[in-house]
Amino acid sequence: MNIQQIEQKAKLWLNEPFDSETQQKVQQLLNEKSDNLADSFYKDMEFGTGGMRGVMGVGTNRINKYTLGRATQGLANYLHKTFPKKELKVAIAYDCRHNSDTLAKVVADVLTANNIHVYLFEGLRPTPELSFSVRHLGCDAGIVLTASHNPPEYNGYKVYWNDGGQIVPPHDNKIIEEVNLVNFDKINFNANEKLCEYIGKEVDDVFINACVDNGTFNTPNKGKLKIVFTSLHGTSIVSIPEAFKKAGFKDVHIVKEQRVPDGDFPTVKSPNPEEPEALKLAIDLANKIDGEIVIGTDPDGDRLGIAVRDLNGKMKLLNGNQTMSVMTNFLIKQWHESGKIDGNQFIGSTIVSTNLVNDIAKNYNVETKVGLTGFKWIAKMIRDAEGSQEFIGGGEESFGYMVGDFIRDKDAVTATLLACEIAIDAKNNNSTIYNELLKLYTKYGFYKEHLISIVKKGIDGAEQIKQMMIDLRNNPIKEIDGSQVNYLFDYSSSICQNLLTGESSAIEIPKSNVLIYQTVDGTKVAARPSGTEPKIKFYFSTKLPLGKIEDATIVEKLLDQKIERIIAEMKLS
Repeated sequence: MNIQQIEQKAKLWLNEPFDSETQQKVQQLLNEKSDNLADSFYKDMEFGTGGMRGVMGVGTNRINKYTLGRATQGLANYLHKTFPKKELKVAIAYDCRHNSDTLAKVVADVLTANNIHVYLFEGLRPTPELSFSVRHLGCDAGIVLTASHNPPEYNGYKVYWNDGGQIVPPHDNKIIEEVNLVNFDKINFNANEKLCEYIGKEVDDVFINACVDNGTFNTPNKGKLKIVFTSLHGTSIVSIPEAFKKAGFKDVHIVKEQRVPDGDFPTVKSPNPEEPEALKLAIDLANKIDGEIVIGTDPDGDRLGIAVRDLNGKMKLLNGNQTMSVMTNFLIKQWHESGKIDGNQFIGSTIVSTNLVNDIAKNYNVETKVGLTGFKWIAKMIRDAEGSQEFIGGGEESFGYMVGDFIRDKDAVTATLLACEIAIDAKNNNSTIYNELLKLYTKYGFYKEHLISIVKKGIDGAEQIKQMMIDLRNNPIKEIDGSQVNYLFDYSSSICQNLLTGESSAIEIPKSNVLIYQTVDGTKVAARPSGTEPKIKFYFSTKLPLGKIEDATIVEKLLDQKIERIIAEMKLS
């Protein structure tokens, strides 16, 4: 789309149905003729398979009253077609981001205008509570306003189905079709306030009790674990302190500088618990008071970062793969010791997460179901297996975990309790979480993973990311760090190629723009454009045997060096 076409598209927003404030802002963009105008209008913000996420502002490629209104009108139309003659109900939650509360009310207005009963949280709530509420309140769908850990200028919109999981086929594509049919002048903003019911403590109490029931066990001495917690200015502050209290964790120290919800996230570069920088204040506090575990959650309370003492007593941030491995092992052990493992249980993982969880599960005769990135696929696993298999837990490398099936999305509230449960159980046995992780490595091999994200913003950036995937697909890498590539998994074509024999086989997983290279020595490199941010992600997985715990530092260094060589070899540094 050239600049003239973009300007013509923008000029359509200078008239009804767009309000005067919106018209003024669009006129300002037209007068400035900046790159911002092009980026705001060069395309329509896509209602993707999970919803939308983007920069707030006026325009078709921005999060605003009209783009969210259009998405909601499409959803309302689909719900009426899917459940004719039914009294429809939708739950709505929102996080701490700028405009989340007002945008949530806009969404509620469109739904009630379409004769749909809305349960709207009276204040900010974590995403897992929305997932829980959909099933608890018997809703047909759910919506949460959040942009997760994106920068402050972002917001987003995620849609959930009646099972509490994010939308998956066939509903996702059918909703997209309905959204695409909606013109801006067909959005019904005329709210029926009688159909909007505000909810709060009555749901909070049930939710937190359920988190405690699922995330804790009868482990003694909970009050003796010294915990440092930070909500990173996010929503989990309304749930996790209360969950700690109800679970019996009494020695909890909250980072006061980050306690108040704030969409500017003033104390961090990024409110992302994957980043060590985000947990600096919490780790500083832990070092000051001799804390044993540090936990930080992201803005919408669905992911967590955990730092624990390493062999030298220094605080070390576990990566998502390490966290999900320790949690999975602990949960399966609890099930095993309770005599509940009978071969009909499974855990959930993703194609870019560690194979260590597969090894752990296999050891206990538990199946590992592997799906695409995103907890909506784990939720689908649960739904598909209902009545035949029980779900124990599941996670992915990006710092998310789900304990049991009472919530159908990643859940930092319950996972926080579980992390502390593992920590106090280890302490009772003169061990630590880090020691327990190293024990797993001695048994199954030292797995070391690494992730790099390459940011490519704007129109040009999107094209560059597209070209990188084309090059990796059309010119396959033959060797990685001296080891031959034997398999190329192309999830876009659903074909696994044996590059050594030329044979190929089908991949029984829904299509996605992901490539995974696997070498003869077990090294894996995956490439995946982000569906929610302007970046392409590269995942690296390596493995070496670990004879004894004392050698962990040496082996980890060797694995780090191997990953560094691969990154340099692929010219990604």
